[in-house]
Amino acid sequence: MTATLQIPVLYRKRILIAKPGLDGHDVGAKVIALALRDAGAEVIYTGLRKSPEYIARVAAEEDVDAVGLSVLSGSHRELVAQTIACLREAGAGEIKVFVGGTIPGEDFDYLRGLGVCGIYTSAMQLDAVVASVADALAVRPA
Repeated sequence: MTATLQIPVLYRKRILIAKPGLDGHDVGAKVIALALRDAGAEVIYTGLRKSPEYIARVAAEEDVDAVGLSVLSGSHRELVAQTIACLREAGAGEIKVFVGGTIPGEDFDYLRGLGVCGIYTSAMQLDAVVASVADALAVRPA
């Protein structure tokens, strides 16, 4: 029997996971970071309480393919808008942005209008989140 090499679905993709604002809960962000890493992505985690300016600067410097923002504080509309604006100002407006956390359904259209590629809540399965990110980054399984 010949074994075939399975290349992870997010192989060679760089993803920044960030916690903007004052929210101090990062378990969900770490779970997502690990799931993306297990799918083959190189994941950079900024840690807690980072400003949109800091997140955009790190994303541009690290030449990431995507930024995942984890927001549980209820200030997702403002923080996402500010982060996307800062990415554009940093010359990194092409970086895809994903948002996860406590996001009410009535805010989904607003966030998509800003350019958010994916919105994830705690009700979603990890496999579905990883598949959605891979699809948005145009990665197809081998």
